[in-house]
Amino acid sequence: MPTVAIEGRFRFMVHTNELPYEPPHVHVYVGGESLCRIELYGGEFMDDPPGGMRRAVLEAYRKHAVEIFRVWDRIHGGLE
Repeated sequence: MPTVAIEGRFRFMVHTNELPYEPPHVHVYVGGESLCRIELYGGEFMDDPPGGMRRAVLEAYRKHAVEIFRVWDRIHGGLE
């Protein structure tokens, strides 16, 4: 599962072995801990991030959204 971007303390990773029924998404980590997932089409949280982190996670995600889309598409295909 490659790290696509690091922004401050957040690390955005696209897993290579996802379930076929899940929408395209990115996993957000701090250190080795998984915080949440963000769905790529709408930029919405699939899991609630820990309290007080919502805005910071979204701001960090938006800075790298284009590259995250590219990596997802390269690995899984189908984002257009």
